[in-house]
Amino acid sequence: MLTVSNLSFQFGGKHIFENVNITFSKGNCYGVIGANGSGKSTFLKLLSREQNVTSGQIYLDPDKRLSFLKQDHHVFDHYTVIETVIIGNQILYKIKKEMDALYAKKKFSEQDGIQVGELGLKYEQMGGWNIEIDAATLLSNVGIPSKQHKKLMQDLDGKSKVLILLAQALFGNPDLLLLDEPTNNLDPETIRWLEDFLANYENTVIVVSHDRHFLDAICTHICDIDFRKISLFTGNYSFYSQSSKLATKQRSQKTKKIEEKRKELQEFIRRFSSNLSKSRQATARKKILDKFNIEEIKPSSRRSPAIIFEQERVAGDQILEVKNLSQLYNGQPLFKNISLTIKRGDKIAIYSKNSQACSTFYEILSGNIRAQKGDFTWGITTKKTYLPLNYEDFFNTELNIVDWLRQFTSKEDERQEEYIRGFLGKMLFNGDDTLKKIRVLSGGEKMRCMLSMMMLIKANVLMFDEPTNHLDLESIAAFNNSLLSFNGTILITSRDHELIKTVCNRIIEIGPSGLIEKQYV
Repeated sequence: MLTVSNLSFQFGGKHIFENVNITFSKGNCYGVIGANGSGKSTFLKLLSREQNVTSGQIYLDPDKRLSFLKQDHHVFDHYTVIETVIIGNQILYKIKKEMDALYAKKKFSEQDGIQVGELGLKYEQMGGWNIEIDAATLLSNVGIPSKQHKKLMQDLDGKSKVLILLAQALFGNPDLLLLDEPTNNLDPETIRWLEDFLANYENTVIVVSHDRHFLDAICTHICDIDFRKISLFTGNYSFYSQSSKLATKQRSQKTKKIEEKRKELQEFIRRFSSNLSKSRQATARKKILDKFNIEEIKPSSRRSPAIIFEQERVAGDQILEVKNLSQLYNGQPLFKNISLTIKRGDKIAIYSKNSQACSTFYEILSGNIRAQKGDFTWGITTKKTYLPLNYEDFFNTELNIVDWLRQFTSKEDERQEEYIRGFLGKMLFNGDDTLKKIRVLSGGEKMRCMLSMMMLIKANVLMFDEPTNHLDLESIAAFNNSLLSFNGTILITSRDHELIKTVCNRIIEIGPSGLIEKQYV
């Protein structure tokens, strides 16, 4: 249905893709993965023709309709909610606007009547007369109440906009559905609904996501962007990941054997090249050696940061006591009468149907804002560090990465520079990267800086509000493993199903009804 032939794309003189060939078929769901900056979102823009290819061709059957969920949440700010969803079916929306314009004419001619009739017939065949009912039903399915359907998009919060744009992308059963990070800002219930919807979707889906559980639930194929190419693998993300690790191991063993053979030949040539009786054998072996090319066996360009949280000292048993904590926002309770005891070693997922409740809860515990009711007490041996949902204030400076990170280390002056640069190297900042201005970093780079800062503090209590935002899959896996091995206490809010499932021993929901402790499902 969609064919990519010899596609190449350059941006700012840099090759993003070179000679990509891939075919997407009906009934399959393709997960697009790759390191930060590899071109995942760019690839979707090329497929949707929002971005022009440098060379090559993208062919979509002319009778097929494409829909694209993008990350820009402000494009439709001046449209109503219901109209924003209907725009998802551009052909139907265009017909409706043409009919509305004809009916609005002061002098409605006979020719206008003929044109309206032709448009109306096409509109009816496409199910246009039910368009508002269908859009309203879809909005209700993603959690947007009917009282908001006539509001302007600009008057809604970020979470609601994400849900509405998701409904827009799904509207009208498009033949090709492109989704760029569709689970961002969705609550777990909506993510599960979307998983079920896409798992049963009969057309073609191409999705960029860093949510491993989501990719496992919906994908029939994985498109791996590496070395400016796209390789297609059958199966979901876990199958791809396990197969990739096995292939890497086999490649490593093969490379090791080739290297051993190379050294053996080199040693033979060195020893006997000057010996006349052995020179013919040495020449033959040199020809063999010349045919070896280890560079042809390319390892993956993927790199995982060394995320390791250490404690400066172990805390006592009593970590945190929360009593009757309550907070309002715009006169409405975010949460009420929260009482909670946390012991050393607890790894707790904090969840709420209102994501602002979680963020406010962390801000109170970190001392950044004051609770309207109730109190809390940290254990005297605790040392805390906190990753907020919004951390842009940390980067409002002209410092480079080295000098920025220097603020958070207590190493002696003579060792500080070497220590910081070594530390940054483990977090994938090498060479000139370390001299980048902190304010111009990408989202993934900023998140790695924040995690670096937290590691340097060596706290025994870690608090995270959506820590996997902007991280690629390799970094998420490294972060996941670091929390598994951390022996201190963790409070975390994350939509990464796999992370919570593998790390946390308690799950707590907070809200206007108080606190509910859950079993993981």
